[in-house]
Amino acid sequence: MSEQRRIGYHWNLRQRMADHNLWKTTELIPLLKSRGINLSNAQVHRLVTGTPERIPARTFAALCDILDCTPNDLFEPYVEIRAAATADAPANPADLGLGEKRTVARRIRVVRSDGDDGTTT
Repeated sequence: MSEQRRIGYHWNLRQRMADHNLWKTTELIPLLKSRGINLSNAQVHRLVTGTPERIPARTFAALCDILDCTPNDLFEPYVEIRAAATADAPANPADLGLGEKRTVARRIRVVRSDGDDGTTT
């Protein structure tokens, strides 16, 4: 059975800027312009303070050049959720040993027992 994963990522631009003593988003604009990247104040602000869904490769390369870092320093992927591709649960309620009139889902309440062994009742 194959595994399904949802991948997220950390965008570390603000941290890399702080490492280079760049504290304001406006300080990044002339550095980008000197590398041929013309972004508005609002675009640079969103790039620094948010997590971009898309970023042009030239802009990404310019940021790496400005901050003297690798793409891995700016963009750090991680696994958000891992799940099995399919569940092994039976598709038919009769396969669970339930009659026609009985529901499959039931609300239960788990209560810890007084014992130290961590069993539940």
